[in-house]
Amino acid sequence: MTALPRGESPGPSATDDDGVVADATAPSPAEEAAAGTAEATGGATDDGTDDEAADDGETAAATGATDTEGTDEASAGPDPADATGEGPDGDAAAGSAGSAEGDTPAAPVLSEAEVELAAQRELLERIEKRKAEKDGPIPAGTKLSGPAADLLAAVRAVESGEKPGAAFFDSPAPAVPRRTVPAPPPVRERAPESVRAPQGAAPEAVAAVAAVLAAGGAPESLAAPAAGTLGAQAADTLREDPWQLLSLPGVGPDQADGFARALLGDGCGPDDERRTAALVGWLLERAALQGHTALDAAEVRAALAGRSVTDPDAAVQHAVAEGVVLVFQDGPEDEETEEPAEAPDAGADAGEGEETGDGREPVQVFLGLDRYALAEESLADGLARLVNACEKDADWSQAAASAPSPSAAELIRTAAAHGLVAHTGGEAARAEPAALIAAASGLGLRALGATHSVDGRQRLAEAVGDPSAAVTLAGLLSGAEGPGRDEEGAVAVDLLVVLDAPQVDVETGAMLVEALADGTRLVLSGDPGVLGSAGAGRVFADVLAARACPQIVSRTPDPGPIGELVSGIGIGELNHVAAPGKEVVIVPVRDAGEAVHRTVQLVADSVPRAIGVPSSDTQVITVGHGGSAGTRALNEALKQRLNPGPGRFGGFDPGDRIAHVPAPGRTMPGVVVSADAEGLHLDCAGTPVVVPQERVEASVRHAWALSAHQAAGMRWPAVVVVLPGDAAQGLSRPWVYTAFGRGERHLSVVHGVDQALPRAVAQSPAQDRTTRLRTLLEASGG
Repeated sequence: MTALPRGESPGPSATDDDGVVADATAPSPAEEAAAGTAEATGGATDDGTDDEAADDGETAAATGATDTEGTDEASAGPDPADATGEGPDGDAAAGSAGSAEGDTPAAPVLSEAEVELAAQRELLERIEKRKAEKDGPIPAGTKLSGPAADLLAAVRAVESGEKPGAAFFDSPAPAVPRRTVPAPPPVRERAPESVRAPQGAAPEAVAAVAAVLAAGGAPESLAAPAAGTLGAQAADTLREDPWQLLSLPGVGPDQADGFARALLGDGCGPDDERRTAALVGWLLERAALQGHTALDAAEVRAALAGRSVTDPDAAVQHAVAEGVVLVFQDGPEDEETEEPAEAPDAGADAGEGEETGDGREPVQVFLGLDRYALAEESLADGLARLVNACEKDADWSQAAASAPSPSAAELIRTAAAHGLVAHTGGEAARAEPAALIAAASGLGLRALGATHSVDGRQRLAEAVGDPSAAVTLAGLLSGAEGPGRDEEGAVAVDLLVVLDAPQVDVETGAMLVEALADGTRLVLSGDPGVLGSAGAGRVFADVLAARACPQIVSRTPDPGPIGELVSGIGIGELNHVAAPGKEVVIVPVRDAGEAVHRTVQLVADSVPRAIGVPSSDTQVITVGHGGSAGTRALNEALKQRLNPGPGRFGGFDPGDRIAHVPAPGRTMPGVVVSADAEGLHLDCAGTPVVVPQERVEASVRHAWALSAHQAAGMRWPAVVVVLPGDAAQGLSRPWVYTAFGRGERHLSVVHGVDQALPRAVAQSPAQDRTTRLRTLLEASGG
């Protein structure tokens, strides 16, 4: 690997070409340096939420994608200001509580977030129903279908004497009707999407909660969120168990302890069972924000000890007994399972890596929240069902022979013979799933591709040549996009290709497989080197690790200097690449102020002039939201240069580049069009969106600069990656791989981290998420 000292880069330095960047040695204007340091929060490292939630005490659930990288121990105990709820989400929640519904009898329009919550509830009901069916007796033959069911009926008819055995011989086989491609629906002009604000709790419930909060010395701004989270009896709940305050976003153990002492006086202590149970749940919720679906019981006990719990073992056992968390064991299959209350003790020695007395592998005990446990189990069962229910003898050889590349042909042949297929590759490899969709459609199958972002949907539709063949995954699951559901409630497709598979979290994956009928083929396609999903789980990585299905590795390399650079990063090498067309340019900087100045210069002047990419098609990507060169500071400086204005519409002006976050984990770039009494009008990739005034502060951000997690699944003609000196701790190989790979024609790197960049690339990425899906898939034999 070629190490890169300061000033040396994978591409030509900006100081070597005055046609790309102005003189790098020129001092930065004081005004722009000051603008770059505005709103500094003391660190550029991404702090655990992709939508700036943790930086301002905003809630991840209300504002958008949660960063799963870079959450440090400092965020485990939020500042007292975090508990005030004075961030945007606190205001938004309070405002939504006061909004009154009209008297018109029209049915309310559900927001995407509400649709996803309803889908999650339906998923849990299906899981419970399926488990109940599994536990009950199964009448003989009731689970058979197709030829197996016909054969059973014939055997019973012969045995009963109803028909002679000869009646079943020499019978012509019924003709199999060939499916025809349905006519595409007429293209309809899209009406503006209205983002409905979530309905707040009843005013009397909020008032009762506010009284309890006041008695405990907690800010009144938490009343509306508490009533919405804890329900109509929130006041009584908090009075009986003050540590339920921990269930509110932005509230830490210190704030909950102070609230409990104010209400209970000497009647509470660090070992109060209500406190320890709430702490266990809080630890698991925080772990989920970092991507974990479960935690080792030893880690939980250690964290409890750090919170002054004198008997962590008893605390964990009580939490399990109360149903706050579930307990799981990974060990020899023939080992007897202990009672749930005793399971944490079994993991005490296993956490230290000691073997059992007979030399077998130690039993490892995990704790998890029921929502993620049920989702992982449902996902594992659903994937196994798709593997086993697919028609195995389909002949797609002719379609494979017409494929545009050998890798595409291999993917087509494999998908013909298997119900579940994993496909890996870079950006250029996305042409192979597109070829598969086109081939399946030509065979008369209902084929569809689903992407993580609107940008990905547009690129896939262009590659397939059919706009109706591409949807976003969120739109497909909510019913807003795609062919809809059949009479049994399943998505009406024969083949579904999910691109950007690393961005699929475990709950989304569970909803997806539950929505697919038996016999549907599912292809998971993506680049395993990019950052993972915003939600909990690592679905694609677990499917690959468990070898639950055939895996097709694309042999199509990413073209050009950017593709060569990114491919090297994927294997841990930061190489020098030749960039004769200035495809890759490095801009060395000394400090954060200069980084902001050079970034504005690149976006506003150098890239449009030297590369020919306008500012509107150039995206800035940085490590975090805070700090003197984070997204906030960069967006402020870029707005002053590119679209100055007073921000009269909640801080926004027409023409501002924004990111709309309709639900956690989803980022939709767009532009502000106007504002009126209905709310803020946006244009998100050609789709008009109206955000109510009370939701603007919580779900809309300026987006000239984004974090790498927000940019995942999207690409731009030109990208400027900003690496200020205080961003070194937030760098990793997946982060660099994701950020550098977002540019199609040009990549500029504002470089101020010295040797931290090659070190981050060289360090092999570790499994940073604890999940159970791989174990479940291996046990199912999928």
